Amino acid sequence: MNFFVIKKPVLILLLILGPLLGGCSLVKLNLTPGVTPFEEKVVSGEGDHKVLMIPIEGVISNMKKRSLMGGQYDVGMVEKVRETLIKAGEDPGIKALVLKINSPGGTVTSSDIIYHEIRKFREEKKIPVYAWVVDMAASGGYYISLAADKIIAHPTSITGSIGVITVKVNLKGLMDKVGVDWEIIKSGDKKDFLSPFRAITDEERQLFQETIDDFYNRFVKTIADNRKGLDESDVRSLADGRVFTSAQAIEKKLIDQIAYRDEAEDLIKKDLGVETIKVVTYIRSGEYKSNLYSSIPETPVINLVNLNLNFIPESPGPHFFYLWLP
Repeated sequence: MNFFVIKKPVLILLLILGPLLGGCSLVKLNLTPGVTPFEEKVVSGEGDHKVLMIPIEGVISNMKKRSLMGGQYDVGMVEKVRETLIKAGEDPGIKALVLKINSPGGTVTSSDIIYHEIRKFREEKKIPVYAWVVDMAASGGYYISLAADKIIAHPTSITGSIGVITVKVNLKGLMDKVGVDWEIIKSGDKKDFLSPFRAITDEERQLFQETIDDFYNRFVKTIADNRKGLDESDVRSLADGRVFTSAQAIEKKLIDQIAYRDEAEDLIKKDLGVETIKVVTYIRSGEYKSNLYSSIPETPVINLVNLNLNFIPESPGPHFFYLWLP
């Protein structure tokens, strides 16, 4: 049997030039092990009373995470939360959930599904759920926190940004300058009303605003349904997109308590009536998480053909966001 060794510089060159020199052939390299099952990891404390920490970090969407060469290495956030809750539901030792939130928000639908799944779990399992805001729980991040029994924020956290946003690019002026026209054949005059190649009409803007208002009203009602002391009129006075510091948020009844990590743990112990808790989380093989402040590291997303920032949705068409987008 003959063996040969490829030195590292040559291997890197082959990885870069291989797809370019292959003509019409398809070269596919998978440098990651793919999605692996969850494993339980203890991140703090000890004892028989387990508290499961679920990270809600980054932009909220259900986009699958991609590896260096574009291969999938983790499921989308919605799928991951659902998978976590299924595993947690099979463990009678889980006495509480902590949603560790550090997110500016995300898509309307993904935020709503995660909120629904957590609330459903809380009601079925009859265990308390806490939202622990680290840097921020803005817009969709705050929406998800409403599924918790209590919202606890770090003293310097940011929350709020209650509202809906979508973005439409108008490239007509640029297309006119370069002498390019975009021809569309359609069944109705509004079939392409959010096309980037023409301006939106006043009638189309009104129709689109109605959709935005529906999602906005849902956000407002969800807050009023979950926050004691706030009715819909109270929420609307706060729901103009602004963000709040922790001190402002507790004054306006958007959160329940301001606390550091150890103080939040003490609150959970008191609620559970125990002296010690063991905080655990679920990770995939190869991930490292040393303590409660650690973020699950993401493999760098670099696709030589298609740069994907894990933010812009892959599917075509308009997208609606519960997102702080300053």
